Amino acid sequence: MTAILKNFIGGEWVDGSGVTKNINPSNTNDLVGEYAKADKAQTEKAIAAAKAAFPAWAQSTPQVRYDALNKISTEILARKEELGRLLAREEGKTLPEGIGEVARAGQIFAFFAGEALRLIGEKGASVRPGLDVELTREPVGVVGMITPWNFPIAIPAWKIAPALCYGNTVVFKPAELVPGSGHALAEIITRSGIPAGVFNLVVGSGSVVGQTLLEHPDVAAISFTGSVQTGRKIAQACVLSNPMKKFQLEMGGKNPLVVLDDADLKTAVEVAVNGAYFSTGQRCTASSRLIVTEGIHDRFVAAMAERLSGLSVDDALKAGVHMGPVVDQSQLDQDLRYIKIGQDEGAKLAFGGELLKRENPGHYLQPALFTEANNNMRIAREEIFGPVAAVIRAKNYEEALAISNDTEFGLASGICTTSLKYASHYKRNSESGMVMVNLPTAGVDYHVPFGGRKGSSYGAREQGSYAREFYTTVKTAYTFPG
Repeated sequence: MTAILKNFIGGEWVDGSGVTKNINPSNTNDLVGEYAKADKAQTEKAIAAAKAAFPAWAQSTPQVRYDALNKISTEILARKEELGRLLAREEGKTLPEGIGEVARAGQIFAFFAGEALRLIGEKGASVRPGLDVELTREPVGVVGMITPWNFPIAIPAWKIAPALCYGNTVVFKPAELVPGSGHALAEIITRSGIPAGVFNLVVGSGSVVGQTLLEHPDVAAISFTGSVQTGRKIAQACVLSNPMKKFQLEMGGKNPLVVLDDADLKTAVEVAVNGAYFSTGQRCTASSRLIVTEGIHDRFVAAMAERLSGLSVDDALKAGVHMGPVVDQSQLDQDLRYIKIGQDEGAKLAFGGELLKRENPGHYLQPALFTEANNNMRIAREEIFGPVAAVIRAKNYEEALAISNDTEFGLASGICTTSLKYASHYKRNSESGMVMVNLPTAGVDYHVPFGGRKGSSYGAREQGSYAREFYTTVKTAYTFPG
């Protein structure tokens, strides 16, 4: 019998009020694990433990925080193959993608270990004679973290690491669909030497655990990554709470990749396939709109179909697989629903979109490529979050740019071109938080800011030194020597 993995509250592993099952999407007969579900009372205990631990942790030295974060990083990196296999098994990323994500999580903790030593203030002269002015940063308090299923260790890492780095305490709610990687990360954090209550893990539903975090007055801030619909509810709840909570939202994307006539065709196809279909298209930065100018359009479409026909879609743990399964039946149903919507709207399904059978039962879907789409279609406006992309024809660069920006989202964008003129113009005029030139829209560095505009993001950027804007508050102090 599989042991039920517990929640971590106030320095102790505790049973839950129910159990959530973690199913392998590559083989739905494979139970990855069973995890204790926290209820409202346990979530409140986790918040109370984090509140009690906050004063001492907020006053801990940079060296103490460096040591803890560095120890976490070291263990993650030492176990990246093992943890990458767990991630691939529970979420469906290919094994190389899973190992890469784990490595990134370790690098994030290493970066913020260093940031703990680099946080300094400012001192300046007042406009009034004889006064000194000091600017310092202080932690905000208890931070509730609500993370998604598609990056089950990297996204928790880039929230937890800066929170601990800057002296906050944490109540972490991983995605209930894929709790294994979050639980493994929590185990590593508990061995880092941080005091009881500084970090707490509560697995459970958004309606119970998430709602408790939103409603509780002792939670000072919420960091959320997930859907636009849920993000808007969180924003409203944080504003209406008493006291109001600081909040940070990373939500959806409908990211464009512009391909110009002068682009290198092979580069453009590789960039598009990577950005649209790797990680099964389950990335908020995925290239779901491929905006292609007329001179290269037909050659690009033919080359894309040929490239997609060579992709291996199979068990995420198998060697040589390019794309694993969709994460679960609900997401698969959504993907199939949008494929039908695209056909009903008049777009041409040029490749794929069919269910696949493999050795074991799983949620396997051929990558789908639409052509003859336009930017008013639902498949071009709504986030699908699967291996589905639509080619939109544009007359020239100017029209391609206009189509690129015609969206409620603004997370990532890209352009394939050999023209410095167009590359420079696109970087300046694309209405997104991150712009790629001759690179996939999905794939970013861990030491620089991550985030978007419009409906994709709200609040301070994540990652890099910019993370301090969310996880700290600025204090201005005036001194008259007297």
